[in-house]
Amino acid sequence: MDDLRYPVGHFKWDPDLTEAKRRGWMQAIGEAPRAMRAAVKGLTDQQLDTPYRPDGWTVRQVVHHVADSHLNAYVRFRLALTEENPTIKPYEQTRWAELSDARSAPVSVSLNLLDSVHERWSLLLKSLAPADFARTFLHPESGPQTLDSTLQLYAWHSRHHVAHITSLRERMGW
Repeated sequence: MDDLRYPVGHFKWDPDLTEAKRRGWMQAIGEAPRAMRAAVKGLTDQQLDTPYRPDGWTVRQVVHHVADSHLNAYVRFRLALTEENPTIKPYEQTRWAELSDARSAPVSVSLNLLDSVHERWSLLLKSLAPADFARTFLHPESGPQTLDSTLQLYAWHSRHHVAHITSLRERMGW
């Protein structure tokens, strides 16, 4: 793909919901930490501090962003399962990525966080009945979201950011 921002393409909602597809999206969530670890394995600090595209985040910022984002997604699932259409708190992901910890902390911190969050998230997902995926939360900027749509989005989100790193590695010969 020519657009370095979307190496796996833009997110597209799949309205044809099946149990098999849902299991695939759940599997993608479960495998995301391992894929991220593999994507950054062996990178030096200089490589981690390389933007994945011109004017883009560094590899380090991408790893920390995924941990931030997926932690928020896990909490949104829990809120939707325990409250009736709760309004969630959005966050300024670009500003979060500019904070000192996102710019300089070792990626191992966020990789460990991803391991733990995704282990809990996967356990939660496996415990849900099909009807639970129709539960909703309200995002103040984008409106009502089902857990089905959120599951699809984060399965894509995982592949999307891993591909930022792996495509950079390929372009740079790392």
